[in-house]
Amino acid sequence: MSEWIEREGKVFMQFFNRYSIVVERGEGCWLYDEDGKKYLDLIAGIACVSVGHGNEFVASRIAEQARKLMHVSNLFYTKPQVELAEKLKEITSLDRFFFTNSGTESVEAALKIARRATGRKKFVAFTNGFHGRTMGALSVTWKEKFRKPFEPLVGPVSFADFNSIESLERAADRDTAAVILEPVQGEAGVFPADRDFVRRIFELRDELGFLVIFDEVQTGFGRTGEWFAKDIYNATPDIMTMAKAMGNGFPVGAVAVSEDVHTKIEKGDHGSTFGGNPLACEAALATIEYIEQNNLLENARRMGELFMNGLKGLDFVEDVRGFGLMIGVSVGDAKGLSQHLMSRSVLVNATSERDVRIIPPLTIREEEVSFALSAFREYGV
Repeated sequence: MSEWIEREGKVFMQFFNRYSIVVERGEGCWLYDEDGKKYLDLIAGIACVSVGHGNEFVASRIAEQARKLMHVSNLFYTKPQVELAEKLKEITSLDRFFFTNSGTESVEAALKIARRATGRKKFVAFTNGFHGRTMGALSVTWKEKFRKPFEPLVGPVSFADFNSIESLERAADRDTAAVILEPVQGEAGVFPADRDFVRRIFELRDELGFLVIFDEVQTGFGRTGEWFAKDIYNATPDIMTMAKAMGNGFPVGAVAVSEDVHTKIEKGDHGSTFGGNPLACEAALATIEYIEQNNLLENARRMGELFMNGLKGLDFVEDVRGFGLMIGVSVGDAKGLSQHLMSRSVLVNATSERDVRIIPPLTIREEEVSFALSAFREYGV
């Protein structure tokens, strides 16, 4: 066992199940351990490293901003914060933005805003949905394993069956402040929402007066081959959360709202000490700029199609689904497959006993997809 793993076991809270790898550095789509062995990274910091490890363009922009100004608090205006909000308005089609440090913070803000804007308390979420682990975000996260030890949570929350219009119609009512949806359920194993299901959510919004929150923490910033998964569904939510890939792994997130929602909130309703600090905003601006300059939305679509077509031809693969470079694969033994792939220097994430998630950097190249598919083909041989 590595000295570092042994030392970690003595000082770090043991919340995580980790791979037995001590990562030393990264380059592009590859990670290198303390002994110099390299692995093709199809996890990307759980969909965070959008433009590749060690990206010099992003790193130089962060370094330049760090030398000028890292933090002053939201008592003052800063140029990177304004520039980032303007850029997000351009690519999201939403109107107002508040910056956070993570996805779960973005969800917490979204829930507060929904209650404030509607004057209602209830939320509707969905089976197998995941929105974070802080108390509000956890309250709309479905899995009992995550929820039960920390009850009572924020309520009321009704869980409808994902992709079931009938279950949705039973759960939503005139007491509902918001329906919160992952357009593609990530932690569950990459399961997209049906188009008719999404359409019905918006019809019910118009009938019952609740708000629609899209949790795009994992699906945002090109992951699905579009800037956001909402673009695939041609739907604009009232509130949208984002984080993960926003800063190429730098801790930054945001919640976006329509102008109509914004008119119903007041100064002092929410806040953050570190949210939207100049360093985080510059990291996000550089990441977005790199995605644009290198046409990574198109690359995500092309490489995703190549990946999915290759996986569909394998005998042990039961199902392949997703958009762009957000791919779910169902197999008989997900853990066994992930262990096999790690032995072949390919890293994937088993999200359940049967499901594997593939979420590499958007910079992945054809030869790297081929390398991964070769490792998949060797499974069971």
